[in-house]
Amino acid sequence: MDQEISAVRHHIGGTWTSSVNGRVFEKLDPWTGGVFASVAAGDADDAVAAVSAAATAFDTWAAGLPGVRQEIFLRAASILDARRSEMRRLLASETGCGVTFADIQLDFCVNLLRQAAGLAYAPSGQIIPSDLDGTRALAMRRPVGVVAAIAPWNASLVLAGRAVVAPIAVGNTVVLKPSEEAPYTGGAFWAELLAEAGLPAGVLNVVTHAPGEAGVIAETLIADPRVRRISFTGSTVTGRRLAELAGRHLKRAVLQLGGHNPLLVLADADLDYAVDAAVYGAFVHSGQTCMCARRIIVDRAISDEFTARFVARAAALPTGDPADPATVIGPVINEWALSLLTRRVTEAVDLGAVLLTGGVPSGRCFPPTVLSGVPDTAELAFDETFGPVVMIEEVSSADEAVSRANASAFGLTAGVITGDAYRGLDLARRLQAGIVHINDQPVNDEPQMPFGGVKDSGAGRFGIGFAAEEFTEAQWLTARQSPRPFPF
Repeated sequence: MDQEISAVRHHIGGTWTSSVNGRVFEKLDPWTGGVFASVAAGDADDAVAAVSAAATAFDTWAAGLPGVRQEIFLRAASILDARRSEMRRLLASETGCGVTFADIQLDFCVNLLRQAAGLAYAPSGQIIPSDLDGTRALAMRRPVGVVAAIAPWNASLVLAGRAVVAPIAVGNTVVLKPSEEAPYTGGAFWAELLAEAGLPAGVLNVVTHAPGEAGVIAETLIADPRVRRISFTGSTVTGRRLAELAGRHLKRAVLQLGGHNPLLVLADADLDYAVDAAVYGAFVHSGQTCMCARRIIVDRAISDEFTARFVARAAALPTGDPADPATVIGPVINEWALSLLTRRVTEAVDLGAVLLTGGVPSGRCFPPTVLSGVPDTAELAFDETFGPVVMIEEVSSADEAVSRANASAFGLTAGVITGDAYRGLDLARRLQAGIVHINDQPVNDEPQMPFGGVKDSGAGRFGIGFAAEEFTEAQWLTARQSPRPFPF
């Protein structure tokens, strides 16, 4: 594909192809409102074709030499590294991603590919002692087959890369369904990159779809008996539906879902650092990541000073064109997201919350918004709200902070800012979250880490170091050189 993206098509069996139905849709630039690209609007026929291509490619890829896989991933890392400036521009145009978060995504993905190269040589089994004399027992890890990967738009490069690279590195083939909001950087780009690096045809296939039409492709992928594992990152509502469908087909699903993440600021925190961390954690990528701090829970002893500093910093964050390196708050992804943010903030204020800054959209952007006193009945208080909106809550002790943090159906990630890191570790053990960062805010990720949540935030763990467990099956093997005696 050309560097100037005008059309995004499916990638099936190594070939760029239009939808069987011939339909397309226009993906819009969230900042300018202009057309980013014309995109293939696929359906069940395209999904079946992609699964067929992946199934055909599986046996050869699974049996391939580790050195071949390693070279492909190292080459892909170098190609991606060389395309940084182009990818910054495309991430801005397709998803409204600013330069800072684009660089975070690019760094992650280059490291992801380099680490995947090493995964090709990771041990794939173990010898297990047996009480049967003369029996040698082994547990071997084998790729599962075809993986259906469903990725979101908000960190499109990272979350699509994470969905496909590790499963491919351990010998699977993949069908990727990107979001309609990121069909290129969250979909077709990965097929383009890995094909250029030498990935054989059919190992990675991409099927795109029009807005509102994800369901038929997802359902087709999950129901196909050749698909053996589901990888999904997205909302809890959708994840629950997919998990139910996967369960009916007895298929394991690795789910990374929503977050309503707390940042605990304790009385002994360094205020300057706490404000810096909170501003970043709440507003990076315009608050449009599952890891962003949605609730800042502050000890009453420092809450007045913390809140004054935090609100002043939030109100001053530069807002506008995501391609401008100075911009911190860019556009939200679409008009629906903008209206949802407006409605939820208005509802919270109507129910008694105090609006400390922001709250009124400006063009395609929603300004950094801070509220206090949000009642538990407001949607902001209990549901994930994607955007630059954060709540401040006062508590009287660290114990109360933990209790309030745990009073959520979600459990993805959390941060604790304290002058006593060991105390922070003790509190972390009590927090109901899959990830806790002491003296840091919640937005952190590295390719090798066990990324995932508890409760309504998902099941299973992403991460290069954990791919062998999530995307392979253990096979028990025994071998004997002499006959075994039998009792009858």
